[in-house]
Amino acid sequence: MKQDLSYHRKSYEKKSMKFEDLKDNPLEQFRDWFLQAEECDGVDEANAMSISTIGLDGFPRTRVVLLKRYIDEGFIFYTNYDSQKGKALIENPKISASFFWPYLEQQIIIKGIAEKTSENTSDGYFDTRPRGSQIGAWVSKQSSVIDENEDLEAEVLDLEKKYEGKEIPRPEHWGGFIIKPIEIEFWQGRPNRLHDRVRYVLQEDYDWKKERLAP
Repeated sequence: MKQDLSYHRKSYEKKSMKFEDLKDNPLEQFRDWFLQAEECDGVDEANAMSISTIGLDGFPRTRVVLLKRYIDEGFIFYTNYDSQKGKALIENPKISASFFWPYLEQQIIIKGIAEKTSENTSDGYFDTRPRGSQIGAWVSKQSSVIDENEDLEAEVLDLEKKYEGKEIPRPEHWGGFIIKPIEIEFWQGRPNRLHDRVRYVLQEDYDWKKERLAP
């Protein structure tokens, strides 16, 4: 099987990004871009981000998760700690995350260190989830191999009966990670592949160095 994709290309011409216009703090710049993406009708699920981890087998693995909160310290998402990404991050907390909004011709790339959020933070978010999602966190043995005939719906029904009229507690194996960034790059598509790129690098004094990158 062979297919030539050489002619699949797009000219990015909607915006430009001026170095001097960007904020000195990348978290503040992220907020500005994210709010624009969230308010844009052409962007679906602005909080969808790709995260890459180093698996226990030594290979990188990328998947899409949903950003649930961003604060001065970093970016928070939630998962099953026993999943492939959960185990990978507990073993090796180095992580990369990226957002790509094709309609805006923008990309943000984050390099950082992942840490588990506090139990209170995980509890607080879990309590906001729909009951179906709460039960799903108990039922799903995420990333594990299951029998092809395993009846997940029956397990859901059993748990619904068990917790009928009761609060559903957060499973210990489910919770949040916060990505604490050490580098953040903002990318704006431009014509002729002369893209605008600005990278922020965290310094030892916890200040940020801002530098322009070649396309």
